[in-house]
Amino acid sequence: MEILELGLGERLVEYHEAWDLQREIHAEVVAGTRPDTLILVEHQSVYTAGRRTASWDRPTDDIPVVDVDRGGKITWHGPGQLVGYPIIKLSEPVDVVKYVRALEQATIDLCSSYGLETLRVEDRSGVWLPATDAERERKVCAIGVRVAKGVTMHGFALNCNPDLGEFGSIVPCGIGDAGVTSLSAELGRNVSIGEITGAATRCLETALADVRLTTSVSNQAHTGAAANATPTKETV
Repeated sequence: MEILELGLGERLVEYHEAWDLQREIHAEVVAGTRPDTLILVEHQSVYTAGRRTASWDRPTDDIPVVDVDRGGKITWHGPGQLVGYPIIKLSEPVDVVKYVRALEQATIDLCSSYGLETLRVEDRSGVWLPATDAERERKVCAIGVRVAKGVTMHGFALNCNPDLGEFGSIVPCGIGDAGVTSLSAELGRNVSIGEITGAATRCLETALADVRLTTSVSNQAHTGAAANATPTKETV
C-alpha cells in the first residue's frame, strides 16, 4: 500500500484540497492504474458533516461546515489530529462493516502499544476510552467512510494533541451523552502526530490486510510479509 503524506509535518492542509485528491486517487484505484493508497494529513480547522447530520448537530455560532459524502454525522478536523484516508479496493463480497472494524482495530492496537485500554461501543463507530467514576465514555478516534465501486474513501481522525475545545460548538458525531478525548489527555503528556505516524501506519497495514483485495487473495505467507513490509512513501 502506498503511503502519501500530504504536507504532514510541514503545513496544515485545507479540507477541499485533500478531498479533491481523494477523488482523483479513488478513480485511479477503481481503474486499476494506481495501487491502494493511504493519505495522511493534518487539516486546517474545519467542521465536516456526513450524510446523517441533523440540523441540531451543527455549530451554533455560524462556523462554516463542509457537507461531505461519507457516512456518519458532524465532526471537527484540525491541528493536532492525524487524519487518514485509506483508498483501497475491498475484497469480495464487499463488507463495509468489516472494513470499519478493521479501521477501529488499527487504533485499538495503536492505543494498546501506549498502555491505553480502548474499546468499541455498540451502535457507535470509532474507538473509545471506557467510562470511569469521574468521566463518561469518550472518543479518541472518529471514523466515517464511503465505499463506491468497491473502493473506499474518507476514513479516520485520531486525536493526538488537538485543542479539544474545538469540539465544543458541535455535537461531535451527533452523540450528546459521551465525550471527546486525545492521546495527550489520556497519557498526561504531549503526544504529537510525528510521534505516532509510523506506528499508526504499521497498525493500519496489519489491520487492513484481511479486507484489501490485493492482500486477501494472496497466500498466508505473502500476507504476513506484506503486513511487515516497509510501505512505499510519498510526500506531497
